[in-house]
Amino acid sequence: MGRADERRARQQGSRRAKKETGGRIRRLFTWKKILGTFFGLCLLAMGAFFVAYLLVPVPDANAQAEMQSNVYKYSDGKVLTRTGKINREIVGLEQIPKPVQRDFVAAENKSFYQDSGVDIKGTARGLLNTLSGKGKQGGSTITQQYVKNYYLTQDQTVTRKLKELVISLKVDRQKDKNEILAGYINTSYYGRGAYGIQAAAQAYYGIDAAKLNVSQGAYLAALLQAPNQYDWGQATPTGKRLVTERWNYVLDNMVGQHWLDPSERQGLKFPTPHAPKAAPGMEGQTGYLVEAANKELVRQGVSQEKIDAGGWTITLNIDEKKQKALLASVKKQLEDHLDRKKNKVDATVQAGATSVDTKTGRVVAMYGGVGATEHWISNATRADYQPASTFKAVVLASALQNGAETQDGQQIGIGTIYDGTSQRPVKGSDTPFAPENEDDRSYGKVDVQKAMDDSINSVFAQMVVDVGPADVKKTALSLGMPDGDGFPERPAIALGTMGASTWDMAGVYATLDNHGKQVTPSIVKSAEHKDSKVDLPDPIGKQVLTRETADTVTKVLQGVVSNGSGSVVNTDAYHAAGKTGTSENNKSAWFVGYTPQITTAVALFGESPKDGGGQVTLTGTANSGRANGGGFPAKIWADYTLAALNGGSDVDFDLEAQKVVREEPSESPSTSAPEESPSEKPSETPSEEAPSPSITPPSDSPSESASEDPQEDPSETESTDPDDPGDPGEGASSNEEEEGRQPVRPNLLGGNEQQR
Repeated sequence: MGRADERRARQQGSRRAKKETGGRIRRLFTWKKILGTFFGLCLLAMGAFFVAYLLVPVPDANAQAEMQSNVYKYSDGKVLTRTGKINREIVGLEQIPKPVQRDFVAAENKSFYQDSGVDIKGTARGLLNTLSGKGKQGGSTITQQYVKNYYLTQDQTVTRKLKELVISLKVDRQKDKNEILAGYINTSYYGRGAYGIQAAAQAYYGIDAAKLNVSQGAYLAALLQAPNQYDWGQATPTGKRLVTERWNYVLDNMVGQHWLDPSERQGLKFPTPHAPKAAPGMEGQTGYLVEAANKELVRQGVSQEKIDAGGWTITLNIDEKKQKALLASVKKQLEDHLDRKKNKVDATVQAGATSVDTKTGRVVAMYGGVGATEHWISNATRADYQPASTFKAVVLASALQNGAETQDGQQIGIGTIYDGTSQRPVKGSDTPFAPENEDDRSYGKVDVQKAMDDSINSVFAQMVVDVGPADVKKTALSLGMPDGDGFPERPAIALGTMGASTWDMAGVYATLDNHGKQVTPSIVKSAEHKDSKVDLPDPIGKQVLTRETADTVTKVLQGVVSNGSGSVVNTDAYHAAGKTGTSENNKSAWFVGYTPQITTAVALFGESPKDGGGQVTLTGTANSGRANGGGFPAKIWADYTLAALNGGSDVDFDLEAQKVVREEPSESPSTSAPEESPSEKPSETPSEEAPSPSITPPSDSPSESASEDPQEDPSETESTDPDDPGDPGEGASSNEEEEGRQPVRPNLLGGNEQQR
């Protein structure tokens, strides 16, 4: 046999083998067998479901109908407050306008009046997502959501999903559609502690449910998807955009279902809700503390619905003595100097503060505003104002952490020389930026210490470019600052143009105080519910900055207190470091500082008292001229810190900071030799004397906010002016030295010397 014959034989054998194998597979998996198996499984599933349908009864209403109070305690166990029962008033469907009823159907379940109470596809998708760990997904009908709210729990488990399916089928057969819709509208959670449409109508529009119009009803229906995120009174720009889209979706569905005339739809405008108000019993600071505690529990995975269901004992980290001391300091150093009824500027002033135990991360005191029943939005946790020049400490930390260099290759340190000329264009950036210093003052050649002391905008704008805006932002986020819509990667962030709260900034500075080990402020000490307890994370986290970096920033901020814009807090009573800040057009003024034991952020915000609010200037507060961080915020900080430390402390900072290295002169635009004047050199040790603090407001002087620099690309500019005018009043210590005056030791125990 030749080779060709052998090859043909092998091929024929291979074909016979494949044919025989294929035949066996076809005999094993015939269409009849496949269809038989499929129908068998279907019959088995149907049988199992039928058995489940027979065995699973419609249960009694869940425990939410009999709510318990929550008990909130101070850190020592003393009761702070007890919350009331659930905020709900059941109303009949006849009391809810027909268009408003249809808003909810259009939002959640357009086929509600025709379906059998379940959405098989949606439920199957929900089961798959639950099994795969993807969490809660949409797809439930109104009947299913009513069953979940009224009979079951919010737990995302397969068992609960299957029960929901079975009970929904039974409820749909046993109850009228209108009865189910009324139950759904009355049991759903709308945010602001409101359960049911009557409580929601009062909470958001101050009216009864019977008086709601179709536009307001569409907003309340839209809320159910994400009550806290969509609450207009506290929503982020993203949240407002999403709820507006959801509102439009509801109304468009109304038109699609022929429940709303298209011409009427075109004329509808978004019904902005009223500002939120505290529930009874939440007067003074209590409401702010309770809200902050609840939000922290929600961040730890406890749903707001479970918190509002009651039965919790929540112990806060708030120290009652320090809390009272903070309130007293705000009253003494600010409120006693305001005339909120007769002075239009004073009526706009909002104060906020957060104080953290540096070693533990516990929030020991917090000031949210004049009172939760008068101004519900907490000024301690709101993040809609700019932290301004307090962010310059973050810029320096990022430069040191990243080993950044100036444009001419000099490594950045305390002694690095920069050009402090006002409106000097930054070098090395694709985004043009030339910020104006406070009062348009040019400082010439200064080192980093001097630049921080006097908060020189041009220096830190260049430093952001030297480090890289993206790296600066990365450092800020690692320190705990929020990553909001207003945090671009551009040179302007040097001036603190993003949003941040006193809570956020207290955490950032506490991390610096804690030698670079991250501090995440925590107000909840423990939270227990019946036999369960919430597992709370340690507020002290990982090392996010090297100790040398953090301690070097602390050393520089000590100079701000001893020789710079924060000199009003300088005293022999304690060792301190800190930074002032005043935002564009004086809309916010800050002082964030720390001792070895405690970190506190204090801020003033200008907020229009008109309905809808809005940011306004603080210029003229207490007839004092322009606002600045070294004024009222620093005075509050100093008075409170002295009380919190029981009159003072000898504990000093334990620093492992970089040594000061003076750079050689350079012709680079960003670096050159320092001036010979002693007043331009930073002090390496705290000064023995400093300007006196005063409860008398600063002398009147015209506000000279820097306008947006024309060299910055308009397309890159935020809606608020990024050109921070600096901290008005900063640089006072160098002016005093030039004039031959000696600063005076502050009298923090009650002196009333005039501040210079």
